[in-house]
Amino acid sequence: MTDHSKGLIITILAVLFIIPDSLFIRLLSADIYTIIVWRSFISGFFILLGLCIYHGLKIIHIYRNIGKNSIIFACLLALSGPLFALSVSMTAVSNTVFILASMPIFSAISSWIILNEKISKRMLWTIIFALTGVLLISYGSSQDQSTSIYGDLCAVGCAASYGIALTFARKSKAKSMIPVTPFALFMSGVVFLPWASPFIFDGLDAQYALFHNLLIAASTCLLVLGPRYIPSAEVALLILGESILAPILIWLVIGEYPGTWALAGGFVVLMTLFISNFIALLHQKSK
Repeated sequence: MTDHSKGLIITILAVLFIIPDSLFIRLLSADIYTIIVWRSFISGFFILLGLCIYHGLKIIHIYRNIGKNSIIFACLLALSGPLFALSVSMTAVSNTVFILASMPIFSAISSWIILNEKISKRMLWTIIFALTGVLLISYGSSQDQSTSIYGDLCAVGCAASYGIALTFARKSKAKSMIPVTPFALFMSGVVFLPWASPFIFDGLDAQYALFHNLLIAASTCLLVLGPRYIPSAEVALLILGESILAPILIWLVIGEYPGTWALAGGFVVLMTLFISNFIALLHQKSK
């Protein structure tokens, strides 16, 4: 198997594992703070267990050499997870995932500020059109009682924090960010623990929470591995599949209609990013 084929399989699996994320948040009967604690501690435990099995005693040496960029990455990741869950709890899932698709914008802006990477004309037009789509989604939320502008803002915060986190991951290319991921998740859980009831399970909550967070742990690790084998633009194109398929899954299972404004704004965001990343991919292959 070639490296390119390996990268495609890894990234596609990562996207497939993360698609049901918002659906599980909807299906769980627990309050949102309890869900955040579950997704933080359970998925963090799975990742930490996998790291200990894979590295053995070498894991101690890895943690002794954690740098400043890794710590900043962990703090930003600790912020993004709860913001995603809060967004899904307050607004339509379509709003959340369409806005999250704008994450590369924040990566580009933060790379310009932190890494002194120039923003190309292609990326500048991408930012303008994608933000137009986000504004359409937010306008729809102000007109629809079933959605919330606060949920949209949480999605923007999630996209920003994760996008900036990826920039710090790129800044420290020599070090994998997977080892700090469980501790980022644990940080999120500790913050929301005072408002949660993590040991009270109703109905199928226990089974849903276990399977849900196993998928999150697997997807988190695979998304970090994918870019090692295929271009980042190709990874970005594949990740857009989550923004398209997650609202469809929610619509089919629980009948949540995205709304006209969300569909219009989402179409603008997704088409903008698709065209932009496709051009970047063609440019990389022509070199």
